[in-house]
Amino acid sequence: MIHYVCKYTPVELLNAFGEECAVLEEMPENFEMSDQIAHANLCGFGKSVIQAVLEGKVKQLVLVNCCDSARRVYDIVESTGKCNFLYMLDLPHEDNECEKVKYAQAIMRLKKAYEKFSGKTFDKEAFLNSFTENETEMKPYIGLMGVRVTGILEKMIRDNIQMDVDNLTCTGGRQLAVVPEQMRQMDEEKMFLAYADALLCQIPCFRMNNNTRRNQLYLDPNLKGIIYHTIKFCDYYGFEYASIKKNIKVPLLKIETDFTSQSAGQLLTRIQAFAETIEGSEDMDPGKGISEEARKKMESGIYYVAGIDSGSTSTDVVILDQDGKIKSTMIIPTGGGAMMSAEKSLDLAVEKAGIKKEEIVRIVTTGYGRAYIESGDDSITEITCHAKGAHYLNPNVRTVIDIGGQDIKAISIDENGAVKNFLMNDKCAAGTGRFLEMMARTLGLSLEEMSTKGLEWKENIVISSMCTVFAESEVVSLVAQNKDVADIIHGLNVSVASKVGALAARLGKKNPGEYMMTGGVAKNPGIIKALEEKLDAKLYICDEAQLCGALGAALFAYEKCSVQRLCL
Repeated sequence: MIHYVCKYTPVELLNAFGEECAVLEEMPENFEMSDQIAHANLCGFGKSVIQAVLEGKVKQLVLVNCCDSARRVYDIVESTGKCNFLYMLDLPHEDNECEKVKYAQAIMRLKKAYEKFSGKTFDKEAFLNSFTENETEMKPYIGLMGVRVTGILEKMIRDNIQMDVDNLTCTGGRQLAVVPEQMRQMDEEKMFLAYADALLCQIPCFRMNNNTRRNQLYLDPNLKGIIYHTIKFCDYYGFEYASIKKNIKVPLLKIETDFTSQSAGQLLTRIQAFAETIEGSEDMDPGKGISEEARKKMESGIYYVAGIDSGSTSTDVVILDQDGKIKSTMIIPTGGGAMMSAEKSLDLAVEKAGIKKEEIVRIVTTGYGRAYIESGDDSITEITCHAKGAHYLNPNVRTVIDIGGQDIKAISIDENGAVKNFLMNDKCAAGTGRFLEMMARTLGLSLEEMSTKGLEWKENIVISSMCTVFAESEVVSLVAQNKDVADIIHGLNVSVASKVGALAARLGKKNPGEYMMTGGVAKNPGIIKALEEKLDAKLYICDEAQLCGALGAALFAYEKCSVQRLCL
């Protein structure tokens, strides 16, 4: 097996030696081995290649000198001696006639190198037979663009988006315009020149000096949305994303990874929310999931629905009656498991409502723990549910800010409460509820005490680091300097507001309307005041702010049942 990393790699040439080729798409859990011999700022993909080699998963590898990281990876892998065959292909950054000749020569050098290594002979017929025709069907699709993705991430995207997904990244969208019959009549030099021409005439990589033809990817009328992937420490594709964002008219989701599997949960939430934005929630399918037993209860005219928001900090429940009015709510701390906390919170909400659990005909779950709640009839992301709940509570809201236990979300919604766009900060705990909990613990205060004490500030203290660990060190240092606790808390409030405000402003400026803050941090007047100053706008805060996600889930359940009632 020969592994490769770029769509410009002459795969057909390698097939002519009877070798199978595969894209190197390892997504390790961590870089424990590669970090010992690679620079800390080497891109995640580079580290994944080194990790795969060190783990013995790659024995033959063809790289291309497309960037500095690729060159570093080659040097490191070569020094390990772990690869039986390692080759760096000289890839041009132009597609003019001169560069095509040079690339044809580079391909021929690879051919000679593999002949010498393997002792095998190049088979021209096998080479020509390895070309496949690309059949294109004109139908709506989601474009997966940017830098290469792993098979794990691509599968996650395909599994959660009903529409077709076309991989147009570094290793996807490989299309060669060749006519094997014509090449069969050529001598070797002309044949490889035609081959080089076909390779370089693909839709250009963003690393190519002239990449204007990439506009074809964005102007396709069948393109209904873009998922744009970047890798930490990769300098190229961030520029293209910024350009696309200005001009594209279809929904756009940016996801950044470090090429490990550690952030899969957060990525799944983003991808599912993006799918709901484009395709709508499956929960709204009027024929899906309504049991015969539930239909009979609905015929009686008295029934209830519930929404459960399983978060990292709390598990919230909202029960609605048959008229869509709130019957009961419950908020409890999330305990040792999502399932146990959900059942307990639901039981308490049922008891509070004075009803029987059997009278609940539909339950929709949301939040990070939603997939583990067996009692749910359907599951919808918290992004879509917060938008739904916010619209119910205030139809004038156009931007929802949710500060959760482990992430921050800014959600842009339309006049009907549907998600137009959203942004998330899920890289670390900076600015989240966990961040505030840790700072309160460091100061020896409860969250309630901390939420009001910062309003009494006098000295404007700046907390320069948003990293939770470093910010804690700053707070400890400020306490040692006998700085007033109120001033320290105000500095923390401003730092959180700066982080959250920057996220929300990117959506709100293009989406005029009221701002609403949801989640447990909406009870913190210090954060609210600092955030209002950053946004230069008033935040709408209501008593049900922490229940917004559960309310949205309950509303989806209610609407599903309402549609079904019309069919009875």
